Amino acid sequence: MKGIPILLAFFVIFTSASLLIANPIFPGGFLHIILNESLQGYGGFVEAVINGVFYGMIFWLVFVGISKRLEREE
Repeated sequence: MKGIPILLAFFVIFTSASLLIANPIFPGGFLHIILNESLQGYGGFVEAVINGVFYGMIFWLVFVGISKRLEREE
């Protein structure tokens, strides 16, 4: 599958950035607020993984779209 290294790279970047930044980042911060009581000790980790998946998928879709457009031009 094309672009899996891109997906994994951005997942790791945004997951680690979400763990290191003290301010909540959308959408993980929003879901952390909604599910506050049920995520007592793991809220920060769940927020970071959600952000990693969300932003990793966005950048992966952009990469796949651009690469398909460039392939068509050739």
